[in-house]
Amino acid sequence: MTGGIGRIGCAALLTGLVAAGSVFGQQTDPKLWDEIQALKKGQEEIKRQLQELKILIQTRTAAQPAAPDVHNVPVDLGSHPVKGESAAKITLIEFSDYQCPYCGRYTRDIEPQLQKEYVETGKVRYVFFDMPLQTIHASALKAAEAVRCAGEQGKYWEMHDRLFANQQALEPWSGHAAALKLDVAAFGSCMASGKFAAAIQADVATAQKLGVNGTPSFLVAASDPGNPGQVKGITLIRGAMPFAGYKQELDRALAGDKPAE
Repeated sequence: MTGGIGRIGCAALLTGLVAAGSVFGQQTDPKLWDEIQALKKGQEEIKRQLQELKILIQTRTAAQPAAPDVHNVPVDLGSHPVKGESAAKITLIEFSDYQCPYCGRYTRDIEPQLQKEYVETGKVRYVFFDMPLQTIHASALKAAEAVRCAGEQGKYWEMHDRLFANQQALEPWSGHAAALKLDVAAFGSCMASGKFAAAIQADVATAQKLGVNGTPSFLVAASDPGNPGQVKGITLIRGAMPFAGYKQELDRALAGDKPAE
């Protein structure tokens, strides 16, 4: 109870400070006024994040169908950039959204471990499929386009990493292009053209075929040694989880064991 009261008290204090700043306005010391405005901005950001979290929780706790059977379901990697060795036995496909907070946390905290232990050692290939959740993330589609436009200039993964590291400051897109030393004019023309929108929707269609209904989700798939551009599903991981969970599924797939029921 003490912790709960403390949180309520802090929230009340913050609300009081914001209200006080609104009342006194220019009569408030300039430095204090700036601090109050910063607190107000922080409070608004917390409210936004809580609202998004509420929507995600409602979506994830709704009645869900049984996990789809993705065993041997074929997936064409098309022209997606791939990390890792083409001869890797297993391919891990991530379905993700650049505004999804869970995806951002996964990218920062879990993906580097997977890259080090599985991709850099030649065990697993890594592929990223776009799944922008446009009903709750207004900038997700354009973010996916920005990464692909950067890819035209050889900076796909650099833009991918940069946008996930700056989820609260995605726009203006040109700022990210400049930071990566891209040809900003060419990048802008690519963004304005919408040339990658159809390819992104094709990714979404692939996700739907596999029964993916949230981000991040992952398809653990068997690589085709005769055709690196084709894979066949083994198991589907829905939602982010600790590194140990991914390790268990990847090790099982590498050993040729059947996925857990």
